[in-house]
Amino acid sequence: MHRTDHRHDVGGDGDAPGDADRAGLVADSFRRLFGGDPDGVWAAPGRVNLIGEHTDYNDGFALPIALPQSTLLAARGRTDGLLRLHSAQGDGRITDLAVSGLAPGAVAGWAAYPAGVVWALAEAGHPVGGADLHFDSTVPTGAGLSSSAALECAVAVAYDELYGLELSGPELARIAQRAENGFAGVPCGIMDQMASVCCTAEAALHLDARTPEHHQQVPFDLRGQGLRLLVIDTGVSHDLGDGAYAALRAGCERAAALLGLPALRDLRTEELPGAVRALPAELVPLVRHVVTENARVAEAVSRLREGNAAALGPILDEGHASLRDDYRVSCPETDLAAAAAQGAGALGARMTGGGFGGSVIALVRAGTESAVGGAVTAAFEAAGYRAPRILSVTPAAGARRLVPSAATP
Repeated sequence: MHRTDHRHDVGGDGDAPGDADRAGLVADSFRRLFGGDPDGVWAAPGRVNLIGEHTDYNDGFALPIALPQSTLLAARGRTDGLLRLHSAQGDGRITDLAVSGLAPGAVAGWAAYPAGVVWALAEAGHPVGGADLHFDSTVPTGAGLSSSAALECAVAVAYDELYGLELSGPELARIAQRAENGFAGVPCGIMDQMASVCCTAEAALHLDARTPEHHQQVPFDLRGQGLRLLVIDTGVSHDLGDGAYAALRAGCERAAALLGLPALRDLRTEELPGAVRALPAELVPLVRHVVTENARVAEAVSRLREGNAAALGPILDEGHASLRDDYRVSCPETDLAAAAAQGAGALGARMTGGGFGGSVIALVRAGTESAVGGAVTAAFEAAGYRAPRILSVTPAAGARRLVPSAATP
């Protein structure tokens, strides 16, 4: 859905206009496309996960933040059961769908994600109908930054207001996850959607995927501690619907069943050696990653609560090694980005997201952003790779309706 340009840009937080500034432009585009005013403009962010990768579908723990990059949605309800979708990053056409005809497999491409939310709401028994929806996103696709969750969650929060559903944040996240699992066919956990809906500014979301209602906000004051977080988009696009992600999840579920556990989250660190001896060799690395990654989340939360965000550095490094060596979801570009950042003085770096491409995060001291970014860019050039896009980000707010005045002339 989104065209990603690749450039070295670490001069500001997110390098995108603020949501309030963009809202009026998105509303104007809506008027040109559909005639008349939208009922509102909503925003839902992408996310980057500090630590806790491939743990959510194992009922485990994660620590994401919301990004300044977001999907904006201008929306207006309809009474005729027609769902009309348009993306500023699409081919210019409006996709017309009948809400009553929505079914898994019936919609292809980016439109499956917003359509899936409407389907999931109706399937759950909520009285929803059609709408005119115009999207404009600054979340890069294929970068491991949850562009699909941003799409889904923008629709979820808009429909919640358009149709007076009054659902909680975790309930909306579950609807969005159901859309991705049951309609778009990606067997993701709930972390991406929870981050997009429930994150708050200047905090990381401590997520327990088994009971997402019990999530907690953990202060993450980058600027106050003289730190910056770089997101390095390698330009290697990934598709979690291609089967590799599903195979990993199936392997984890098989391991849990063989161990007699509800999920791998229930395997304690001290029990890992015994589990290693009891499992088929091909499942051991998956289990080892999940158990040690959950422990890394707990350690990261502890360091943040102590006000020591710099201590996340070694945790990020360990997480990347585990994803590379045990879970095997890294790739040459993400490995190079992490290594180049570490070599240039980053406190820690790791790939983030589902893997098979996407982005790397690097925690750096303030003032070293350009040096670290330049080292990564130089390493990519020497390897013959496309120049990465590098953003400096801060924890942003989750999905929300933008101020009404920003959505009107």
